[in-house]
Amino acid sequence: MPAQPALRVLSVIPPMTQLNTPYPSTAYLTGFLRSRGVAAVQEDLALALVLQLLSPAGLRAVAAQVDALPAPRHSPAVQSFVAQRDRYVATIAPAIAFLQGRDSTLAHRIVGRNFLPEGPRFASLDVYVDDEGGDPLGWAFGALGLHDRAKHLATLYLNDLADVLRDAVDPRFEFVRYAESLAGSQPTFEPLAQALAAPPNLVDDTLRDLTLAAVQRHAPTVVLLSVPFPGSAYAAFRIAQTIKAHHPHIVTVLGGGFVNTELRELTEPRVFDHFDYVTLDAGERPLLALLEHLQGQRGRQRLVRTFVREVETGAVRYINLHEPDVAFAEVGTPTWDGLPLDRYLSLLDMLNPMHRLWSDGRWNKLTVAHGCYWKKCSFCDVSLDYIGRYEGASATVLADRIESIVRETGQTGFHFVDEAAPPKALKALATELIARNAGISWWGNIRFEKTFSPELCNLLADSGCIAISGGLEVASDRLLNLMKKGVSVDQVARVTRAFTEAGILVHAYLMYGFPTQTVQDTVDALEYVRQLFANGCIQSGFFHRFACTVHSPVGQHPEDFGVTLQPLPPVSFAKNDIGFHDPTGVDHDALGGALKKAIYNYMHGIGLEEDVRSWFPFKVPKTTVQRNRIERALRERR
Repeated sequence: MPAQPALRVLSVIPPMTQLNTPYPSTAYLTGFLRSRGVAAVQEDLALALVLQLLSPAGLRAVAAQVDALPAPRHSPAVQSFVAQRDRYVATIAPAIAFLQGRDSTLAHRIVGRNFLPEGPRFASLDVYVDDEGGDPLGWAFGALGLHDRAKHLATLYLNDLADVLRDAVDPRFEFVRYAESLAGSQPTFEPLAQALAAPPNLVDDTLRDLTLAAVQRHAPTVVLLSVPFPGSAYAAFRIAQTIKAHHPHIVTVLGGGFVNTELRELTEPRVFDHFDYVTLDAGERPLLALLEHLQGQRGRQRLVRTFVREVETGAVRYINLHEPDVAFAEVGTPTWDGLPLDRYLSLLDMLNPMHRLWSDGRWNKLTVAHGCYWKKCSFCDVSLDYIGRYEGASATVLADRIESIVRETGQTGFHFVDEAAPPKALKALATELIARNAGISWWGNIRFEKTFSPELCNLLADSGCIAISGGLEVASDRLLNLMKKGVSVDQVARVTRAFTEAGILVHAYLMYGFPTQTVQDTVDALEYVRQLFANGCIQSGFFHRFACTVHSPVGQHPEDFGVTLQPLPPVSFAKNDIGFHDPTGVDHDALGGALKKAIYNYMHGIGLEEDVRSWFPFKVPKTTVQRNRIERALRERR
């Protein structure tokens, strides 16, 4: 048998994920593959695409697209761009450099409000003007917040340009959820197939050029496309389409969170016009098996958790030789080698100090443990591997990884991206970090359980914890019990207050529209949330609309939650969200607008003494929650 060529693996982050820091999937895979002796490199084409579009040459190309549009079709964003195009072209490179941290002194010109052109997004500043017509941002940033003030203005400037790209070039364009409707919960491949067959637009052409340049730079034999969200699926397929058109010998592999969640019942052969293999769940073991197959060391029938298209019949086949997954302690240390860490953009969309962490600053993302140690919440995909298979690593291993990453990146900020970091593991890690004088800052996701005592919160703060997020969901003890959340509202109040008193910012994930949730439940939940803000328990929050998924307990046993599921059409592609009938008949969409308006104001310290009914544009019942309920719960703390 002739010798097989050496493999070179390129892992790619497809547009769009986030702009302030690399999505960690390629860092995990590249670090793991290198630990096994595989030549592995990585590229962030999401960042590269945005930086190319938001450049002088990119904006001139956008302007050419705008010129081809009939004037009556110009949106307000496009009208503003047309009127100020020369200023946009002149200021885009300095603005990007400022947001990359390469030209901090530009902040002085930006805050003067005469440097950057201003479009419709700047209208949001009007809500901050005081009664005397004074400084609209002074209340938020004060006299010393020059840099943050400039960063917020520059972010509005980029958002204006994103709106121009959406309105003049690609109606699906967004910085995060790019064309997600083409893939998310789409039962058939047809919408995505039609989009891929359509003539390419400026965004598509730019992505094609970037893809070909990356292939030329790295000369890979295998390209891994990791798709964490539906909003990065379209671009991943465009990248694979380009590779197959120009380099058909390169093996393309599709994986990632979107695939693991929504493509588990894949039968669509057209997917394999673009991808040779589609893998499920944790990628380490399937990739090792696939690479061995490509090198002639194992037969195709011995692949692990991998979809293929049969050559003879054209049918999709799922192959899964059962082999143990690579232990979490043995997956190696993530590496950011090859990613342009100095080119990511620190954006400041939200003035709230906790909320900004998701878009501001470059965080090294790391996992404390695989899966969720609780894995009972009825709204969660607990039947899937990324939740259901819990596995940890010792504090020594984790601290070694942290030190290695700091040495490589020069960055000491970490975002622990666990489903819910276990308190026992965090305590051990914090103790180890303190013993090593690690000097890092970190934040992550937890469950608001009583194990997080004031003593533990202080220990975590001493180790570098600056913020935590956790799920309060619907602030109702009845619904929390139905969710099997394992916490009560009073307990959440005491735990979050302990974090706050330790100097740690707290974000609460909130939910509305859960099965059997009534209007009264919703009003009462908002009153609880108001009191949590007013009593300094939480500083940030966000209301999500409940979505029933086929992999959750609600989706698998709807009768236990008082709802009936709507039948799904035949599925050959994506399967995730499923509609349901709730006999309460509540219009949750109408309530959702008020909830989001209220919490936006609460995060800015506004309206905390108002009756919660004032946020609703229609009559709702008075809350049944006593106005001092949370204050009383805090007095009764351990």
